[in-house]
Amino acid sequence: MDVRPSSAALAAWALCRRELVRFVRQRHRVIGAFATPIVFWVLIGAGMGHSFSGGPMTAGRGDFLEFFFPGTILMILLFTAIFSTISIIEDRKEGFLQGVLVSPVPRGAVVLGMVMGATLLAFVQGLIFVLLGPLVGIHLSAAGFVATCGMMLVISFALSALGFAIAWRMTSTQGFHAIMNLFLLPLWFLSGALFPPDKSLGPMKWVIGINPLTYGLDGIRRGLYWGNPATGAALPSWTICVGVSVAFAIAMYAAASAIAAGRTKADLE
Repeated sequence: MDVRPSSAALAAWALCRRELVRFVRQRHRVIGAFATPIVFWVLIGAGMGHSFSGGPMTAGRGDFLEFFFPGTILMILLFTAIFSTISIIEDRKEGFLQGVLVSPVPRGAVVLGMVMGATLLAFVQGLIFVLLGPLVGIHLSAAGFVATCGMMLVISFALSALGFAIAWRMTSTQGFHAIMNLFLLPLWFLSGALFPPDKSLGPMKWVIGINPLTYGLDGIRRGLYWGNPATGAALPSWTICVGVSVAFAIAMYAAASAIAAGRTKADLE
C-alpha cells in the first residue's frame, strides 16, 4: 500500500512527539540524563583541576572546569540521545513496535520519527547546560551561540541514529548497556573531552584523530569561543568540524535506515 509523503511525515512527527511526551512524563529520566553529567563535571573538574596545565583550549585561563565544559555538553548529548533509543527495546517487548511495523507507514518514517525525538531531547538538555557557561567564564556571542546550537543538533542526530542502529537488533536492555559501556563511553573518552589530544600518547592521538566525535567536540569548542584566535588556532577549522560531523550524521542515519529496512529475528518477537 502506497503512503503519501504527507502521511509519512505525519507518522514521523507522531512518533517524535510520542518520544518527547514519554520522556517528560518519566521524571527519573529527566533527572538522570541531565544531573549525571553535571555531577561528573563538578567532581572530575574539582578532582583534576590542580593537575591541569591549561592551554589555548581554555582561552588561556587554565581552568579544568572550563576545559571540561564542552566535554560535558557532549556527554549530555551522548547520554540523552543513546538512552532515549532504549525505548525501541521497550516498545518491542510491549508490542507497540510490531504494530507500527505492520502498518503501511514506511520504515524510513519510523526511523526518522524516533531519531528526531531523541535528537530534540538531547539538544534541549544540552542547550540548558550551555546556559551555565558564564559560571566558568564562557560568554557566547550571538554568532557563537548559533554555531554551537547547530553543531549540537548535528551531533545529537548522529548519536540518536547510532543508538537506533544498535537498539534495533537488541532484545534486552542489559545487552544495550553492555554495548554502551564497551563502545560508546570509550568513544566519548577518546574525543578529547577529558584531556587535550596533543598531550596524549602517539597511538591514542591517532585514535582520537579518526574519532568523529572529536570533530563534533571541537566544533562545540569553536562555537563557545567564537572569534577567539587563540582557541581557534589549536583546533581544526570550522569547515572540517562541520564536514566530518555532518558526514557522520548522514552515515549513521543511512545505517539505521538500512538496518530497519531489513527483517530481523527481533521483528517477530
